[in-house]
Formats: sequence, structure tokens, C-alpha cells
Amino acid sequence: MSRENDIKALAPGTQMAFDLPLRPGMGREDFLVTPCNAAALEAIERWPGHPPRMPALVLLGPAGSGRTHLAEIWRTRHDALRATAAELNVEAVPHLLARGALVLEDLPGGREGEGKGEGKGGGGLDEVALFHLLNMARESGAHVLITTTITPPAWPVRLPDLKSRLAALPIARLEPPDDELLRAVLAKLFADRQLVVGEEVLQYLLLRMERSLAFARDLVAALDTASLREKRPVTRHLAARVLRDLMPGLF
Repeated sequence: MSRENDIKALAPGTQMAFDLPLRPGMGREDFLVTPCNAAALEAIERWPGHPPRMPALVLLGPAGSGRTHLAEIWRTRHDALRATAAELNVEAVPHLLARGALVLEDLPGGREGEGKGEGKGGGGLDEVALFHLLNMARESGAHVLITTTITPPAWPVRLPDLKSRLAALPIARLEPPDDELLRAVLAKLFADRQLVVGEEVLQYLLLRMERSLAFARDLVAALDTASLREKRPVTRHLAARVLRDLMPGLF
């Protein structure tokens, strides 16, 4: 049944909304390329190269910029394991590198001031384990993709050898989503849900929405729910109301 028929099928006064189980595609074909992410994509597709020059690459970008998607593209291509800072310790290092490829997500992890035990940085990172992991990766020819929102020299790292090792790593940098990317993502998300949205609504959203891909997904899902519940198309008025609910400080 089409979305239009779904809406027509609701009886007058019905307050029903369909929770469509739509998951964002995480393949290479789902990654929309614009100037804000083209350089990072090229670096990810080229690395590690032959021969690899470094055991690790840093994927740097703000929240909502597509880091997770880009890391998943690399992870799938290299059949890599995935781990977070909380899973990183000296005993785990051989297992984490067992496949020869690893994605370490959202480093340095934790919050400022947490985890200041022996070998722990201010962000909860096990510095000894990370130093050991980078050394073992270099010696074994393994490759590590590190994702982060903070450039490594700014991490609260106390081990001098690790600090210098991190500072030498190459960086693939994602910029915040630009209008071209946000517009393309919104259009795709609306199309996936069979929502027909006019250019004036798209422009209205682009001028006011939070500049992140995660927010774009939440916004389209909320508009879809409101449209079905109220049996009306997505208009500028509906968009304004949904934005007000998602971003109370906007209006």
C-alpha cells in the first residue's frame, strides 16, 4: 500500500501513526558525496595503500558529519573488528588486531576528568593499551582506523611517547554538513518514506535545522509521523511545528 493510501485509509478522527522500521543504509552506494566529505572519502578509499606508511589513520569530524557511515564503509571493505575506548586494554590488544584491521570508535572516550587511574588519560583512555596497540599494528602490518571529534594533539594524553605517536598520524577530515549534503540527505529520506515535499519546505528546513545528518533523520521521521497522524501533507506550517518541538529554543 502506498503512503497516500495509508493516509486515506485512516478513519476520520483516527490518531494512528506508523512507526516505519527504516534503517539508514551504511554502504558505499548510500554515502552522498559533496565538498564537505569528498576528501575524507578519498582518503578512506585509498588507505592503507601499498605499501602502508602508517599503522593508523584518524577520521576526524564533528557529530553528525557522517563519521560512523564512513568508518563502516572501511570496516566492511577490510572485514575489520570494531571497538570503543571502553573495550581497549592491554590484554585485549592481540584479539583486537587478530583480523589485521580494526576500527576504534569515538576516541578518546569517556568524559573529561573520568578514568584517571594508572595508565588512564583524562578522558578515560587506556594510554598504555593504545600505545601497545599502535606498536603491535606497525610490527604486524595491521591497520587501525580511529574515529574522533577531537584532533589527537588535543586529547588529554599524558604519556609523552603516545602523544608524539598520535601527533604523527595522518588525518582524514570531515567538515560539518554543507547545504548541498543536507539537501540531498533530506530529499533521500523523504523519498524513502514516500513523502512528497516541495522546494519551499526543503528551503525552510535547511535555513533552520540543526546542521547534522542525525538530526535530519530525526526530523524526517517526526514529519512523517505527524503527517500520518494528522492525515495531511508536509507543509511549511507542519514543518515549523515539528521543528519547534525538536528545537524548542529556535522560536
